[in-house]
Amino acid sequence: MTKTWLAVSALALSLGATSGGIAARAYAAPAPSQPQYEGQGRWDEAPSEYRDAQRQGFHDGVEAARHDFETRSHKDADDHDRYRHPRVEREMVSDYRAGFKEGYSRAMHHMKDERKEERRDRDYNEPHF
Repeated sequence: MTKTWLAVSALALSLGATSGGIAARAYAAPAPSQPQYEGQGRWDEAPSEYRDAQRQGFHDGVEAARHDFETRSHKDADDHDRYRHPRVEREMVSDYRAGFKEGYSRAMHHMKDERKEERRDRDYNEPHF
C-alpha cells in the first residue's frame, strides 16, 4: 500500500514538474504611458499646485473610485457622501469638490485602462486555434 502511494506520488510530482514549466509563463506587460499626466508625478498624487482642500478631495476621490471599481459600482463622483457633504470649511467646498472629481476621474481612467491591458495581454497570450 505504501509503495503504491509513493509511486503514484512520485509520478504525479514528475508530471507536474515537467508540464508546469511549459504552462507557467510570465509575461511582463509594457509600462502604460500616460501622456496626459506627464510631468505631474504618479497618477494617484494630487498636482503640486493644489491647495490643501483640493488635495484632500483628490485623495478622497481616488479612494472612492477604487471602492467603486472593486465593488463594480456604477456611481459617479457626485454620488458619494464625501462629495456631497465634504468635511471642510464652507469656503473650501468648491475646491474640495473639484479635487474630488479630478481624483475620481483619474483613478477610474487608470483602473479601466489597466483592466483593458490585462484583457488584451491575456487574449494575446492564449493559444488561438
